[in-house]
Amino acid sequence: MLGKIKSSLLYCKTKLVRNICTCRAKRQLSEYGVHLNVNYPCSFGGVVKVGNYCNFNGMVVSGGGTVVFGDYFHSGQDCLIITQNHNYEGTMIPYDKTYEKKNVTIGDCVWFGHRVIVVGNVSIGEGAIIAAGSVVVKDVPPLAIVGGNPAKIIKYRDSVHYYKLKSEGKFH
Repeated sequence: MLGKIKSSLLYCKTKLVRNICTCRAKRQLSEYGVHLNVNYPCSFGGVVKVGNYCNFNGMVVSGGGTVVFGDYFHSGQDCLIITQNHNYEGTMIPYDKTYEKKNVTIGDCVWFGHRVIVVGNVSIGEGAIIAAGSVVVKDVPPLAIVGGNPAKIIKYRDSVHYYKLKSEGKFH
């Protein structure tokens, strides 16, 4: 009996945290679609647009650039997207007081593992998977599975299988 009570309390606490995190995220986002789910605290700076059925598990978007997430995005914990850099070609060294804003575009059905870092001016294609601990510094093609620092293509998803599941509406 005590185990069921503890389980119920844990479920309620988890649901409460999810609701609080989702409400906070909605206030920070420029746009968001239906069924946004934020399980852990996130911080969204700049202009951030989120598609439908997206799940965040601890994400920081820093800087003043624009980030667009497609539908069915999923993240691991402690992910970071950086959308501005100091201007190192300005009037002072090592950099001046101005910033260069950068944009990031993330396609539909993209999955980030834990602790992924994405720098600005990058596009991540539909269905891509970014392995845990990866640092994405250049564009990722659709259906690519990338990993490492800097992230490199490890392999590609089976496109026939992917598009079959997509046409059948089998989304998580």
